[in-house]
Amino acid sequence: MEFFCYHRDRPGSLPLRHELLEKHWSYMDRYATEMIARGPTFAADGETPTGSVHILDLPDPATARAFAFDEPNYQAGAYRDVLLRRWRNLLGRTMWDFPGGPTTGNRYLVLGLGPDPSAGPDAPPDSEDLIAYGPLLSDDGSAWLGTAALVRAPDTETARRVLTPGRYADIEVHAWEFGGRR
Repeated sequence: MEFFCYHRDRPGSLPLRHELLEKHWSYMDRYATEMIARGPTFAADGETPTGSVHILDLPDPATARAFAFDEPNYQAGAYRDVLLRRWRNLLGRTMWDFPGGPTTGNRYLVLGLGPDPSAGPDAPPDSEDLIAYGPLLSDDGSAWLGTAALVRAPDTETARRVLTPGRYADIEVHAWEFGGRR
């Protein structure tokens, strides 16, 4: 089962995140083989972290909840909330398989939340700039709740257009980069 996990930072938590960086990475190392994608999101300045994205293939929802809530930054109070949803990898690859590599161009997390209930999940657009793409699903996987994409794009508006306007109550776009140990 695949899961999308987005820990959103609590304002002012940057010193705590710096203090816990090695603990965070060591924790994530335990899930290296399960990772589909990972990396931090940033504020408009491109430097201030605002959250941490992890997409994983885990055995069940209980393991996914343990992953999300045992994470050292979460345990220490660095995060204000966690979005944890079942997810389906429509591209069938990891971020490390992305042909564009980890550094060329700007990267974004695009979240389409609160979809139009009369519509179904979007099929991935034909784009060589998609790093990861898939629907956010209910716990039992039966209901479509939104879409999460990692995309390379020149700017936030181009990134936003990877999702169909009007199909979502809200579309969020966050600067993102490939994560992991440097």
